[in-house]
Amino acid sequence: MNTLFKALNDETRREILNLLKEKDLTAGEIAAAFDISKPSISHHLDLLKQANLVSSIKKGQYVVYSLNTTILEEVMQWIMHLKN
Repeated sequence: MNTLFKALNDETRREILNLLKEKDLTAGEIAAAFDISKPSISHHLDLLKQANLVSSIKKGQYVVYSLNTTILEEVMQWIMHLKN
C-alpha cells in the first residue's frame, strides 16, 4: 500500500489517472498532454504500474495504458473500514 500512496502523492501522476479515467491512451498521447520529457512520463507510468493503478497492453508498436479501478475500489473499502 505504500507504493500506492507514493504514486498518488504526485500531481503529474494524479493528472495521468484523470486522463485515463476518460479513455485508454498510448504513452505518446499521455506525454502530449504534459510539458515534460517523454522519459519523465515513462517514469511516472512505471510508478503507476508498480502501484497497480494502471495496466498496459502492447498493441503493435504502441503501449496502451488503462486505469485499474479494482485497486481504487480496494483502497476505498479499506478507508471506509477505518472510518467505522
